[in-house]
Amino acid sequence: MADLAALDARIAQTNQRLKAAQLGLQVERRGTKLALRGTLPPRPESSRLRSYQQRLSLGIPATPTGLKQIEQEAKIVAAQLIQDKFDWREYLTFTDGKRLSQQSLSQQIEAFEQYFFEQPERSINPASTKTTWATAYAPYLRKLSAIAANSSNLTLIEAIYKTIDSTKNHSRSRQLCCTTLSAFAEFMNLTLPKDLKVLSGSYGASQTKMRELPSDEEILAVWATIPNPTWRFVYGMMATFGLRNHEVFYCNLNSLKKGETSIEVLPTTKTGSHQVWAFHPEWIETFNLREIQLPSVETDLSKTTLQQVGKRVTTQFRRYDLPFSPYDLRHAWAVRTIHIGLSDTVAAKMMGHSVQIHTRTYHQWITQRDQQIAVENALKRLKRD
Repeated sequence: MADLAALDARIAQTNQRLKAAQLGLQVERRGTKLALRGTLPPRPESSRLRSYQQRLSLGIPATPTGLKQIEQEAKIVAAQLIQDKFDWREYLTFTDGKRLSQQSLSQQIEAFEQYFFEQPERSINPASTKTTWATAYAPYLRKLSAIAANSSNLTLIEAIYKTIDSTKNHSRSRQLCCTTLSAFAEFMNLTLPKDLKVLSGSYGASQTKMRELPSDEEILAVWATIPNPTWRFVYGMMATFGLRNHEVFYCNLNSLKKGETSIEVLPTTKTGSHQVWAFHPEWIETFNLREIQLPSVETDLSKTTLQQVGKRVTTQFRRYDLPFSPYDLRHAWAVRTIHIGLSDTVAAKMMGHSVQIHTRTYHQWITQRDQQIAVENALKRLKRD
């Protein structure tokens, strides 16, 4: 108690110095920790538009040494406020008495992960967020850590560019790497000399390759070769509704039992809830899809992930030595809707992705369809003339 009373007296002296310097900040002791208080900009999640009195909890211990540290922090924060450079991210992730920019790379990545999961839009679909982090973000942040550890002479910015260079140009991995490290750089408030979007290449656009997709006849023939009826059901659902691997296990199938030709993909999936119609609708009967019989797969997302559920499907396709991948069934469904003239906007909504991604992915087939329609219309006009 005597030590804290003595410290409180020193805090009062420190606050007198801060007031005399007109820094606009005061030191507070809250139990065994020290914090700053002053007029600060709204926090990132706040609905306020103007600065107001707030506490800056830095986790600095209430000791004589901690008091010296927080007085220095007060001067730094005051300078940032004057220059309009104060950034809450530097302080909301305060660890071991260090601001974000002072932390080790592993601590910064840990802070970024926490920030990623705390974003309001991420809470809408936790399972999808968990999968996105595990498959699209974590691998490239681990790669960044490894490169930084092996090349300690590199700055963080240099390590970011070297990590991108380690991926193949015009590839999905390059695109994901750029997306991840661009978000991380923004979180770190880094000014990059070159926009990472420029380095992401053209995967998914000009590099989209014309796939050798299975014909309807091949899809029907391969279905008949699958020995297990539950996996025949999975195959038939993917072929008929163009589902992603994991989506088969997260659908409301009650409509099929009622004789309808559409199903609902549940909100827990990668892209949330959406309705999907059968193309071809007669395949519902052909594949006996009104008799729901899913294989035994762990789907409790507190015990597994969407990625792991999807891998079970891919593994099963390989086990049965099927001549094409699960995603080929999805792509074949998409191309089928193009050929029958379904609106790209409607098809994209049913596939659970944007129209931009839809037109980019299926560019060749859409172009072919549009050209065919244009030719047919021109021939009709010619006949009328």
